Amino acid sequence: MPSKPPRRKSAQDIDELLEQLGARIARYRKERGLSQAELAERMGVSQNLISAYEVGKVRIGADTIVALARTFKVSADELLGLKPPTHDDAIPSRRLLRRLARFDSLPRRRQDALLQTIDAVLQASA
Repeated sequence: MPSKPPRRKSAQDIDELLEQLGARIARYRKERGLSQAELAERMGVSQNLISAYEVGKVRIGADTIVALARTFKVSADELLGLKPPTHDDAIPSRRLLRRLARFDSLPRRRQDALLQTIDAVLQASA
């Protein structure tokens, strides 16, 4: 008995898939501490196009999927939502990295005092 051909996706299905992909792009971008403008610069496109990707307004070509996956250091399958993320390594935000750079310039006594405060807050929230 012949199998049925796969059902064609409706416009609504495609719109939903594009929105989900856009949400993943925005999440990966934010996790890596990038602005839309910074991601656009890395990709060689406009910030408006990145925004359109993130809200699901435009279809994204395969070459762009590959470039985004490489930029985010994830697989294309992860970016497309076909596989769950394989690593949950938190990538520090640029905001945190800027603060850490300033921390390194503090005198040793101030660093120790700040670390004690951080440890106390973390222990209290555990």
